[in-house]
This record gives sequence, structure tokens and C-alpha cells, in this order.
Amino acid sequence: MAGHATPHFQNDAGVPVIEIGAREFMCVGASPPYDHPHIFCDMGEDDEIICSYCSTLYRFNPKLDAHTTVPAGCELAEHA
Repeated sequence: MAGHATPHFQNDAGVPVIEIGAREFMCVGASPPYDHPHIFCDMGEDDEIICSYCSTLYRFNPKLDAHTTVPAGCELAEHA
């Protein structure tokens, strides 16, 4: 269960693209303690956004719910 309302995503696998079901979210880079500053990202009307810290490309997928990712496992379930 997520411990926060705004979805938080991480990229431990170092994949170039993560599909998500939210247009507003936080990117944390890798899981703590290897995270970067938690960046609020807002796609607005766009379908993609790049994190300014880790350069992960996040792509909106309307078929996913707000906390689901492709590849699986990129949601940060708990955050410090």
C-alpha cells in the first residue's frame, strides 16, 4: 500500500522509459538511500515528461491506474 497520495516512482532498473497511469507524480530516481531529490513532475496535457535529475522518460498510459507501471515494480511503495 502506498504511503502517500501523489504517486512516487523510482527507476532502480535503469530503464529508459517507464509507462505510468498518472500525469502528476514524484520521481525519486532510485530507491532510497540512492535517490535524488524528489522531483514533482506534471505532464499537463502532454503524454511524456523527462525527469530533470535522472533523465528517465515517463510516458502516460491511460490504461494503467495511477500507481501501476510498465515495467512493473517502478512505484515507490513507501517513502521516507
